[in-house]
Amino acid sequence: EKDIAGLMGGLSLGREVSLKSGQKVTDALLRRGYRVVQIDIDENLVDNLLREEVDLAYTALRRLSTRFSSISIDNLLREEVDLAYTALHGKYGEDGVIQELLEILDIPYTGPGVFANIISFDKIISKEMFLQEGIPTPKFFALSSDTFKEMGAASALNHVVKKIGLPLVVKPAAQGSSLGIKIVKSEEELPNALISAFSYGKKVIIEEFIAGTEVAVSILGESKPQALPVVEIVPKSEFFNFKSMYTAGMTNYFVPARLSEEILRKVEETALRTHHALKCTKLSRVDIIVDRDGTPQVLELNTSPGMTETSLLPMAAKAAGMEFDDLVETIVRMSLPV
Repeated sequence: EKDIAGLMGGLSLGREVSLKSGQKVTDALLRRGYRVVQIDIDENLVDNLLREEVDLAYTALRRLSTRFSSISIDNLLREEVDLAYTALHGKYGEDGVIQELLEILDIPYTGPGVFANIISFDKIISKEMFLQEGIPTPKFFALSSDTFKEMGAASALNHVVKKIGLPLVVKPAAQGSSLGIKIVKSEEELPNALISAFSYGKKVIIEEFIAGTEVAVSILGESKPQALPVVEIVPKSEFFNFKSMYTAGMTNYFVPARLSEEILRKVEETALRTHHALKCTKLSRVDIIVDRDGTPQVLELNTSPGMTETSLLPMAAKAAGMEFDDLVETIVRMSLPV
């Protein structure tokens, strides 16, 4: 019988989704006979992380709030948990911070390692990596709030439109769950889209808008990662945003995606190349748009795919004949030290 710490909550805008994912995972683990302590990552953890005390890991974890749990954080520190299941989204969950902390404590955890999280969380760095590895990705332009101020709005906007063309997509460089994303069809819409994206952080990414079929490829496996059936996403709103992502009935899904065998194979190969390029292990989800020529263009890679009832990884697993509880147990088993 293994003891598992379920890490959930956190401080990012994906907090509610993380709590939902964490609860689903916890229920599955309990049904499978694991002992689970649920830990809500709160402000105290982050305060301590930012203060960088010498006994950083110890003090940070001491102050985690142990919701729903009689087991204290001391157990985590005395290594009485065999594994941390990370169901965190966004900042401090998918940016390498919590993974680094767990490595300091020598606690195995689910999902990719520190490097993969740092790289994939920053959309600018990950897109640079795609280019380096020859992975097709939409044309883009990175803009910091400082550069935006220095260039002046008019000049910056002009430069962006010249470089990328319209329509284009504006998104925060470091944010999960499709938050702050806007499709811009005319120059007049660009200032508001940029203001909105800058409200999430100091860097934004401006990307060419590609019309095509939006798909998600979940990758699972330690030594020989496999692509699960490709999920096609057809949102009822203009594109797959936070609301359509987490509201049942807002989006139609097709599994497998309605693409030819040849294109499906290309999509899977591209997703696996992306998984390897960003040094991912165990699991990831690669979001892709298949353009009108049938070329899979990678939008981004997600290191902590959601585990709610509308989430894409459980949907793909189900299409592969894997029920939710089996999926959770598979993730746990591949993450436990041999």
